[in-house]
Amino acid sequence: MENWDGDGIRARIREMAALDPGRQRFGADTHRYALAPRLPEAEIRRFEESHVIELPMEYRSFVAEVGDGPAGPCHGLMPLTVSRPEADEEWAVDAEWREDRLPGRLAEPFPLAAPLPGRIGAPTDALTRGTLMLAERGCGIFIRLVLNGPRAGEVWQIDPDWGGFVPVSSGFRTWYTDWLESP
Repeated sequence: MENWDGDGIRARIREMAALDPGRQRFGADTHRYALAPRLPEAEIRRFEESHVIELPMEYRSFVAEVGDGPAGPCHGLMPLTVSRPEADEEWAVDAEWREDRLPGRLAEPFPLAAPLPGRIGAPTDALTRGTLMLAERGCGIFIRLVLNGPRAGEVWQIDPDWGGFVPVSSGFRTWYTDWLESP
């Protein structure tokens, strides 16, 4: 697996910010084109050990080599190990972030073998086990990284009201670089 070009990504994010000073691009008003510091290997390992998981390498290497969010697709990447500084604002994404970190939740098997298109219309917590929420799109739509099973490493979107739970990218690298390369 190739490493991330952290300097190149940071330069591209600076360029994106310069082209969007009013933060009109979707999600820019939330992530503000800012990158948090990279996570030390020991902190990533501690997270994996405490949740009895191995993060998909594309995502793991991103937080180690580039940064722990937030600049990224949708309203930005959620941090891996500590909640957002604004977490006391009662945003649904923060409750989702906390739920992911309940004991055993991330290590549970991902329950889907195939996409689940269309309206789900029921609580989704059973469907999202074995996945890590990466970002929030708005209106209860979340982007999740599958952590285990045959679909491990894929990026899925859950939209319980309209779109179901479906893959949106074959992996974190593609999902993130598509955002970086978009106009």
